Amino acid sequence: MHRSINEPIRPDPSFDDRWGTIDLGLITSWERGREKSLEEPELAAQARAGQLMVLPWKGGVEKAVQKKVKYGVFNYLAMWQGLRGEDLNIDVAKEIPLTCSATGMTVIFTIDITKCTE
Repeated sequence: MHRSINEPIRPDPSFDDRWGTIDLGLITSWERGREKSLEEPELAAQARAGQLMVLPWKGGVEKAVQKKVKYGVFNYLAMWQGLRGEDLNIDVAKEIPLTCSATGMTVIFTIDITKCTE
């Protein structure tokens, strides 16, 4: 899934355009991250610094725990990329690991949401 940061945010897309399309709502999550970066510049700065902060989707890291790896959903990653001012760039055929710069925890982003409940 790829979308350029130069693409304008879609004005008032329908519910089906936001959530019912093949992109799994990733464009909507990414666009919301872009909006959130304007609303909360300090949050955007944390994301640009590599922090995986708590967001509405599963994947953020509040604090380090003994288990050094956890799973997150691609919607989190899409929102995080939007917060950072990056292109939406997610290969949904692969799991994508990222390590939080603040906690050292690794989050593996996956399409398999059953892993995110472990």
